Amino acid sequence: MTKVTLEPGQVSIAEWRRIWKGAPIMLDPACHDVIRQSARAVADIVARGAPVYGINTGFGKLASVSIPDEQFELLQRNIVISHAAGVGDPLPDAVVRLMMVLKLASLARGASGVQLETIELLESMICRGVLPIVPAQGSVGASGDLAPLSHMACTMIGIGDANFGGVRMPASEALHAAGLKPLPAFAAKEGLALLNGTQFSTACALTGLFEAERLLQTSLVTGAISTEAAKGSDSPFDERLHLLRGHETQIECAAALRALMSESQIRASHLDNDNRVQDPYCLRCQPQVAGAALTLLRQAGATLETEANGVSDNPLIFAETGEAISGGNFHAQPVAFAADMMAMAVCEIGSIAERRIALLVDPTLSGLPAFLTPNPGLNSGFMIPQVTAAALVSENKQMAYPASVDSIPTSANQEDHVSMAAHGARRLMRMVANANNVLAIELLAGAQGCDFHQPLRSSAPLQRARAVIRAKVPRLDDDRLMYPDIEAAASLVCSGEIASAVEVDLPEIGRQ
Repeated sequence: MTKVTLEPGQVSIAEWRRIWKGAPIMLDPACHDVIRQSARAVADIVARGAPVYGINTGFGKLASVSIPDEQFELLQRNIVISHAAGVGDPLPDAVVRLMMVLKLASLARGASGVQLETIELLESMICRGVLPIVPAQGSVGASGDLAPLSHMACTMIGIGDANFGGVRMPASEALHAAGLKPLPAFAAKEGLALLNGTQFSTACALTGLFEAERLLQTSLVTGAISTEAAKGSDSPFDERLHLLRGHETQIECAAALRALMSESQIRASHLDNDNRVQDPYCLRCQPQVAGAALTLLRQAGATLETEANGVSDNPLIFAETGEAISGGNFHAQPVAFAADMMAMAVCEIGSIAERRIALLVDPTLSGLPAFLTPNPGLNSGFMIPQVTAAALVSENKQMAYPASVDSIPTSANQEDHVSMAAHGARRLMRMVANANNVLAIELLAGAQGCDFHQPLRSSAPLQRARAVIRAKVPRLDDDRLMYPDIEAAASLVCSGEIASAVEVDLPEIGRQ
């Protein structure tokens, strides 16, 4: 993959997507001067001896405690090791790597007071594949993602565990295997700068965003296949309807559905003498629901692009004046709101897809054999896959409750309002996984329904999508184990193969 050169403060959402997919990175050397100036400003603050939070004082509720000069390095070491208190399953490597790159880009803005050598070690760890083991639980989204980022910072001084070459090992061994040396110590402000910030929440939210984009694109394909299977109408996708309402995203989704169904023999077969006046909403209102979800994803993407390019630790260093200003950029409320918007979008993408599955298995609505089996009664066909889809959708509904409306005081009430961005962002990966399986079941059901219309063919784009699934999963005649079929279909949904197979321009969250 083409290398991404990080220009701090200027990284596009498309570049963050490429980094998430594993593109190599390089920090733009043009930022080295501002990094050095910021580190010198911290040294000057130390020399002046004036109390500055986190440089020569304690942290949180202990901010009034003055720290002697000879204990500055110990102070930074202590904050890193004491804050590495995360629990739960390790974060996936791809998300850890994205979190590290986000932190690298933030530090390189030159407002964190971190030495160039420290930043270069972080960059080298990313480039050589030394990925800290980061437990997924333990952040409330303010004062920064302290616990997860502390686990990352521990690795830089050879403490904790890391993955290298796909093997978990002590951090010191991972660094050595990669030809790197741990830092002997953190200088004043460095430990705090590394563990303070929103990079964990933002990495999880960006992961959810990129996965949700592919989810939405695939849902348009599976929705079009279901419409074909039910012999639904494409009239509700007429451009004139959507231009009158005016929502850009709705217009785009309707255009995609028209392109997906263009010149379908199945559609042509019931243009005349069809006594159905209107289709159920799950078919007819696809552009409206998918378009609204796309609007939320784009709004979230804009917020996360800004957040990813910002500086969110505390205090911040202004080298030109020699000031250290304590504030609250670590408060991840923007990320929390973005995550909650995405959760609603993901929930509704799965919800309307489940309704299409329910329609297809019901002969009174679809006109197809009951539960999509040629011999219903003896065979159950798609009866229980629809139940599975319903269970997954209900689970997502429960998780879609906004995390951002919750707060719990921490640090002896010093941190008395927190964002819960970490909770909101982390749940997105589980929600998308659930919705992936719902779309996998819809893909199987829709393809099965279309098979009953043979020899009539779908449009060329949908024929390509059906060929992809049929290469992995044969049509269902007599009952067989269903979970392998669902797993195979889910792998095609997750990989983006179904969305790619149609060779139709599908809506995106942002520029590529």
